[in-house]
Amino acid sequence: MQSQGSNALILRTVRSESTRIFVIKFLPFVNGRFIAISEGSDRIGSICVSIKSHNKVNTAKVIPSKSDSMFISTLSERISSMINGISVISLNSSKQLNLDDMRAIIEELMNLIKMEGNESDNQNERK
Repeated sequence: MQSQGSNALILRTVRSESTRIFVIKFLPFVNGRFIAISEGSDRIGSICVSIKSHNKVNTAKVIPSKSDSMFISTLSERISSMINGISVISLNSSKQLNLDDMRAIIEELMNLIKMEGNESDNQNERK
């Protein structure tokens, strides 16, 4: 279980090989994660929500994406499955993502989730 001060907003800037820059806002909760990914201006974009229950992941597109719906859905489902909880992801990009952009975003998010898992393991060892 997380301590009270551990769900602070984490900000990361990601530069893909195609030189596009994305800002990731990562907010962990005990039962899920809010993740906002934006390029350029700080805006809410398409939104996808996934929840894992009974070894099955259910996903809803709250605000559909014009061009990257498969990416945001897959990302939301993967994170929900990894954390065994709720994943809410917003993606705002100026144009369609290419493979390098997707790789850079996924890599940073996986690092954040692993880092978070390591921190909770360390807290459990101290108790």
